[in-house]
Amino acid sequence: MNRFFKFLPHPDYAMKFSFSVVYAILASVSVNLFYQPGKIYSSGLTGIAQIVSTLASSWFDITLPVSIALLLLNVPLFLIGWFKIGHKFTIFTGITVVLTSVFMQLIPSEVLTTDPIICAIFGGAVMGAGIGYALKNGLSSGGLDFISIAIRKKTGRTIGSISIVFNFFILLAAGVLFGWQYALYSALAIFVSGKVTDAVFTKQKKMQVTIITRHPDQVIHAIQDKMRRGITIINEAEGAFRHDKQTVLLTVVTRFELPFLRQAMKEADADAFVSIAENVQILGRFYEEEL
Repeated sequence: MNRFFKFLPHPDYAMKFSFSVVYAILASVSVNLFYQPGKIYSSGLTGIAQIVSTLASSWFDITLPVSIALLLLNVPLFLIGWFKIGHKFTIFTGITVVLTSVFMQLIPSEVLTTDPIICAIFGGAVMGAGIGYALKNGLSSGGLDFISIAIRKKTGRTIGSISIVFNFFILLAAGVLFGWQYALYSALAIFVSGKVTDAVFTKQKKMQVTIITRHPDQVIHAIQDKMRRGITIINEAEGAFRHDKQTVLLTVVTRFELPFLRQAMKEADADAFVSIAENVQILGRFYEEEL
């Protein structure tokens, strides 16, 4: 037991557990109130669990709840997370998956509407918000998230875009087995979910920052005190209007770090000129905090 808790510092444990509860509620609401009534298949392993549950009922006359199928399908993929991503990340993902299965059983499957378009849009938005919130706080919903994160670390592609590629095969399975109309509505849900995930999970969005300042030492110290980022210095830059000498600093931050950058500039040089370019692509080394 001591070996287990060495990965879980007490304050971190309490916060991450609360994050797991929030995700579990959002995912369960998405599945029980929108996906199931609209016959929409979710992204990731949740969608595979829905397919397995439907096949068990229609082909073998076996009642297999989506929550149980989700739990069973996640078990082998925890090995990928344990060895490729991180121990603490995998442990809390396991907690998140268990909580999600529990809440799927506890939250009733209410039929708010059977309109598949409404179910796809709202279900996808709620699911995407849950996935993005979990990833933003160092958690995962499990399943294909493990593979998506591992690929993102190698390629730099966003979680949402990677998930859309993987989920294409879920759509094919849903279309072949249950009808192409369900595949099309599920595609809408997966697209919405992926976009909302990218909007919420801001740690993966990179921004190039150009700073023109007369106080480079103070700015560099303030930025590196608040975040782990390299800075390129261009000395003796000349302004075209006054021809005064200034220093240009170049760095790349994530959107998640933008408030820290603003605070650092306010403290170090509030009069500096700062230009920020969004959605830059990075080739080479870029430090990303381990999950």
